[in-house]
Parts: sequence; structure tokens; C-alpha cells
Amino acid sequence: MRTGWRLRRPRGPAEVTSAAVVALAVLMMAARTVTVTAGALADAWPALLTLAALGGVAALWRVRRAIAGRRRDGARLAALRITLAEFDAMDDRRFEHALRDLLVRDGWTARRVGGGGDQAADVIGDHAVRGRIVVQAKHTRVGGKVGSSVMYAVKGTAGPAHRADHAVVVTNGSLTRDAMAWGDRHTVHWVDRQKLRRWAEDGIALHELLRLPARSRSSRFKRTA
Repeated sequence: MRTGWRLRRPRGPAEVTSAAVVALAVLMMAARTVTVTAGALADAWPALLTLAALGGVAALWRVRRAIAGRRRDGARLAALRITLAEFDAMDDRRFEHALRDLLVRDGWTARRVGGGGDQAADVIGDHAVRGRIVVQAKHTRVGGKVGSSVMYAVKGTAGPAHRADHAVVVTNGSLTRDAMAWGDRHTVHWVDRQKLRRWAEDGIALHELLRLPARSRSSRFKRTA
């Protein structure tokens, strides 16, 4: 059994007249509502316009502040110089951050990725012309040496794991003769204490210091999808 209400058409002149009166009343109320709303908007538009203008000014201020901040950061990095003594005083994490900042100074889009499971990459940088670089950072005590095993690890992961065009081992100490020779033979670049001074203190860009070539279709490190 249906329990809902159903509308039926008016019957007879009296019901038609009543329905017409109700419809007219509804239309008059709707018209009045529209008129009142339009009047309220007309009265309020200066305030609304002021709020919109203030919102626009605030948004513009935020954009200009962000741009100014990026310019300050860019100027700071462009003038970045780090001494060997400052490197020696760092811990591993700060050393990695410093190398990232130096790459950014040189025009790379770089990020620190060092940590557990980094697959022999502490910093990764990308360059519009030279492609991708993987940096393995080895912070040592003064006089410490980096051996060939680091070179093997970087060579093994630079292409397959990180899709890199260049791999570099950077230390504030030195490398063994075998490590340097193996790196030279297998295109794993290295930066020892003397090269680090030229890069960080003298301001020579890393890709110029190491003579990194432009990215080619056939990378020196075979990539996997």
C-alpha cells in the first residue's frame, strides 16, 4: 500500500483560483528575495572588492618574498667557498650536505640521498647538458685513505641502480694508488684532498675540474630500465 503524498491537478474553478493565488505568492516571494539579495550585494560590493584586493596583495607579497628568498639562496650558493679545515671538522652527514651545495653552486640540481640502503650514492645531481652524476662521499680523519673497494661499489651501482652518466668518489683525505688507477681505467672519477681544495675553495666547477663530457645517447654506464 502506498503511503506517500501525490499531487493532483486542481479540480473546479475554486481550486484553480486557489492554486493560481499560491503560485503568484511564491513568485512574489522569490522576486522579493532576489531584489533583497541584489540590494545587499550592491551595498556590500565595496567591502567585497576591498577584501579581494587585500587577498591579491597578500598573494603577490608571498610570491615576491619567495622569489627574493630564492635569489638570496642563489647568491649565497654562488659565492660558496668551503675550506679543507671546515671539511675536516664536519661529520659524515654535514660532509654530504656540503658536497650537495657545491654541486648546486655549479649548476646541478642536486639532492642528498646518503643513508641506509643508498647503494653507493650519497649525493645525486642532474644537469641539463651533462646528465646525471652520482657522488660517493668518504669523509675521513686527516691522513685517511680510500681504497679500491669503494670504486668497485660505485661502478657497480651507478648505472643499474641510479641511471647515472658519471660516478665520482669524493674524500677529504686521499686515495690509494690502486684505487686511483682502477678508477681511471673504469671511468670512476675521484676527488682527493687537493682536487677538493680546487673545487671547494678556489671555486672551479666540478664538471670542469673533472672534464666531465656532455651526456650522450650511449652513456658510459650501461643503464637498465
